[in-house]
Amino acid sequence: MADISSPAPLPRLWARIDKVWLIVALIPLIVLVLDPPAAWPTVTDAVDALLNTLPFILFAVSAIGLLKATGAEGLLAEAFKGRELRMIAVGALAGGLSPFCSCEVIPFIAALLAAGAPLSAVMAFWLSSPLMDPAMFAITAGGLGWEFAIAKTASAVALGLFGGLAVMALKGSAVFADPLKPADKKGCGCGPSPFKSTPVWRFWREAPRMAAFREAALTNLVFLLKWLSLAYLLEVLMIRYIPAETVAALVGGTGPGPIIVAALVGAPAYLNGYAAVPLVAGLIEQGMSPGAGMAFVIAGGVSSIPAAVAVWALVKPRVFAAYITLGITGAMAAGLAWGAIAA
Repeated sequence: MADISSPAPLPRLWARIDKVWLIVALIPLIVLVLDPPAAWPTVTDAVDALLNTLPFILFAVSAIGLLKATGAEGLLAEAFKGRELRMIAVGALAGGLSPFCSCEVIPFIAALLAAGAPLSAVMAFWLSSPLMDPAMFAITAGGLGWEFAIAKTASAVALGLFGGLAVMALKGSAVFADPLKPADKKGCGCGPSPFKSTPVWRFWREAPRMAAFREAALTNLVFLLKWLSLAYLLEVLMIRYIPAETVAALVGGTGPGPIIVAALVGAPAYLNGYAAVPLVAGLIEQGMSPGAGMAFVIAGGVSSIPAAVAVWALVKPRVFAAYITLGITGAMAAGLAWGAIAA
């Protein structure tokens, strides 16, 4: 009798295909069918943009490999000690430098909460962490300029401070009472919690740490190349086929209107933090205001699926709703501030 328990070959093959790479391959083919003269320029323009960003990509993956190999992530745990105001400030600063993948945030935060860290300090870290890290800074500087990258870093820290202080002020309310879900024993899959790691700066002396460096660098190199390839292709298509006046009408011009729209659109429409950089660059080229661009990347980073899942996994829905609300409100404020500075 045939074994019907194993999956069919085609569904099994489809499950193994990386859908992002598949879309990257399909985009030029679709353009070739619908607009043949634009197919080759679409590819070459995207490749040129990717090559221009390559030095920043290499710096980013080297920084990530260094952090993983040395175990420097463990230093963050020391930040969450002392007075609550100090913990909020350090949590917001540490979040902007954290090298965690979104999955690793879950055991790290769980360990902090178990150790008695207040939710206000954790919220400060949660809000700033998905917005900026060494890799994100390098990619943002390469795609949107050093000024935008520095402003986004400052916005990430400011958002963390805003969220942490708001939770501290409202910690006696029903929203933040008993905030945690029942403990989940299943774990994460990203390895042991970095909460207990001890940095070893001369990591090249240990073969396992050198292997960790190579693995982290290579994994993140593939990750960045994949998402940035897709993003640059989408940027080329957007510039070629979306009229500039349409973008300018929605999120161009001055005033709070475009910034509010960008924050509200950025929350559900975000693709990926790294991929958003060239997309926002393309939108700004088409007429998006700088303030709206900042609001888009801040709101989208906070509400992106990996960042949101890390919060949803640990806290009750009302606290998750507060996280999203704080993130979007802070994104609007960051957009207004950057719009005024960049004008």
